[in-house]
Amino acid sequence: MDILYYVFAAAALVAGALASIAIWAPRPARVRMLALGTAILFLPLVYLQIIEVLSKPKPVSFEWYERQTDGVELVSKSFDEGRAIYLWLRLDGEAAPRSYVMPWNVRLAEKLEDAVEEAVRRNSTVRLKKPFYRRSFEEWGDLNVEIIPPPMPPQKQPPVEPKVFNPRDKKA
Repeated sequence: MDILYYVFAAAALVAGALASIAIWAPRPARVRMLALGTAILFLPLVYLQIIEVLSKPKPVSFEWYERQTDGVELVSKSFDEGRAIYLWLRLDGEAAPRSYVMPWNVRLAEKLEDAVEEAVRRNSTVRLKKPFYRRSFEEWGDLNVEIIPPPMPPQKQPPVEPKVFNPRDKKA
């Protein structure tokens, strides 16, 4: 979430630079004051827009920073039949899931539904391989879905019988 601070700071710097250019330009004072007021109003609007974007799922095709991710864990899925597939995905090494939206595809929806049902039956997790890899819309149904079984609990080693010296044994 700390990236939001950098995005807001960059927007503030750009607004400040534009306001500075407008203020120092040879224009009437009324125009320069209007430029300053516009820059001041720009900052809360950027802040509100950044906060609003946080609550919306990100289209999978917009993911460019994590595009090289090999696999993600499917936490949850939701279908808006005929419109979109909503996914909660947990990336490797992260605890918090992220919300994504994919265009509707019947084959992919059926594949995800079957994988989730199978994973629930086996008490496993569903993993998607290369979900952000660029592909055409027709290939969405061929998304690699695998079911990962839960890790086996550690097994106790069988007790080792103690070796006792027997003076009557000829082998010793």
